Amino acid sequence: MINSAATALDPIHNLSIGKIIEVDGARVIAELDSDISDLSRIYAGETYPIGQFGSIIRIHFGRRVIYGMVGRLRMKAEYEAEKGVAPHASPDERVVEAELFGEASWGVDEAGLPKFIFERGVSTYPLPQQTVYLTPKSELRNIYGGTGRPAIELGTHVGTSNAPCYADLNELLGKHTAILGSTGSGKSGAVAALLHGIVNHGQKCGYQNWNPRIIVLDPHNEYGAAFADHRRLSTDEGSLALPYWMLNLEETIGLLVGKTEHAATSQANIVKNALLEARSQAASELGFVTERTTVDAPIPYVLGDPRGLDEFGERDGGRYTEGFVGAINAQRPDNKNRKDHQDYGKVLRKLESLINDDRLRFMMRPWSGDSDDLAEILAQLVGEGSMVRVIDLSGVPNEVAGVTTSVVSRMLFSIKVWQTSNERESSPVLLVCEEAHRYVPNRGEAQYEEAQSAIRRIAKEGRKYGLSLLLVSQRPSEVETTVLSQCNSWLVLRTTNDADREHVRGVLPDSMTGLSKMLPGLRRREAIFVGQAAALPSRIIIRELRVDETPKSNDVDFDKGWQSEPLDSQKLTEVAQRWRYQER
Repeated sequence: MINSAATALDPIHNLSIGKIIEVDGARVIAELDSDISDLSRIYAGETYPIGQFGSIIRIHFGRRVIYGMVGRLRMKAEYEAEKGVAPHASPDERVVEAELFGEASWGVDEAGLPKFIFERGVSTYPLPQQTVYLTPKSELRNIYGGTGRPAIELGTHVGTSNAPCYADLNELLGKHTAILGSTGSGKSGAVAALLHGIVNHGQKCGYQNWNPRIIVLDPHNEYGAAFADHRRLSTDEGSLALPYWMLNLEETIGLLVGKTEHAATSQANIVKNALLEARSQAASELGFVTERTTVDAPIPYVLGDPRGLDEFGERDGGRYTEGFVGAINAQRPDNKNRKDHQDYGKVLRKLESLINDDRLRFMMRPWSGDSDDLAEILAQLVGEGSMVRVIDLSGVPNEVAGVTTSVVSRMLFSIKVWQTSNERESSPVLLVCEEAHRYVPNRGEAQYEEAQSAIRRIAKEGRKYGLSLLLVSQRPSEVETTVLSQCNSWLVLRTTNDADREHVRGVLPDSMTGLSKMLPGLRRREAIFVGQAAALPSRIIIRELRVDETPKSNDVDFDKGWQSEPLDSQKLTEVAQRWRYQER
């Protein structure tokens, strides 16, 4: 059985293209046969291009076959000049360069039937003068078919007669993934295709239970349109509740003080002392163990009301003492020296402005004083119900958007940390971070600075707790390299900017950097898929989705739009009302 099956890996003379002239680690260079004129071969009724970027060659070594991915085709004279030797090649001699990535053999399965065995990595390296062959498409389908592990279909491989491309589910999610690409490359559609693949995986496999937990940070309110059964968490409809008492010390200081104040250190200490006192008081009233109370513990506390207080923290002739506001006032000096009270007043005035802002009701709504709502808050993200939770950040004011995303990210991480091992294994979570450059920029301060440390921590530690990160960005060069390097799989769509391509080249495995040369010429929905989740480095077309499965496009058709009648007074009045009252 093995001998007959092994003929599938025997050399195919009609697919021979040349001989190796140099082996340099995983990099091989082969000189093309002189009789090759049109850079193609025909085998079994199918045309095989020679030297195409991303195409797969094979080299025979005993009963094993070594595979390489083509990264370059050039004239031999150019190659000789680069090596520093006098060119002897004729004008039509060419060389092809490839990176070795895997090998295969035939074995038998448990039933004694022939089994194609493909493995990533190379144990045996070829030698100069060995023949190089193109890989039959039927063999590519065996390689691309995966390892039998749980996998989702992303699309089809380019140049393989529509062989499906699968991503190993556990490698994809267990070790973080990045989806990168310029605007208009089909990046959002790629994200949706991947998430639909996850959502539909249980049904395709016939699982009795399938309950993935996917949280999408959506800055532009586009992903809700792609998932009919999603749960939308937003501030405009009151479905998102992230009360102020869920904020830790760093987030509370970021909200009330920031980093631009001259006396930031003094004000930060005021906030820290007041926060600990307010939480301790509430813990005592709720019957919690007060000795374990810290400034970061998610214990609800009474906020108090700073409105109407004078510059000394007094109202109606007496100093205000309730809740967090009272804990701030308790730290004030007993004198009436205005300068000594300035820092306390600044914190309270900022708190007052936040309380008065109707857009922040989801965060600044007062606590009732007698209930513990923590489990209910956590259930928004990971409780029963929809597989996909889309957090619409488009309506969140910019000054608290960073704090909002920080709280969400930190909540997810804390849930996983405080779960038991069995609980983690039964409820892994995927956090989709759209526009990742906002949270973890490569240089300078983050637009959402408060979320930076939370996303970094998930990138570095989340995988061991069952919290996976999917980073998405149209500006790869602006995403922090150390965070991107935590990803073990990459789906890279068309990237036209030189700086972006260079950044992508820097985070890809060394043997795959040649693929970055393809990025400017990729079509819409076409991508390079590399990493642990890919059976092998691949050039693929992301599967096409139905209209109701795609994110809402923000692109406006000017030609169609300008064929409509201009807005009349009634329409403009309606727009003005929505603007005035912040109602979509």
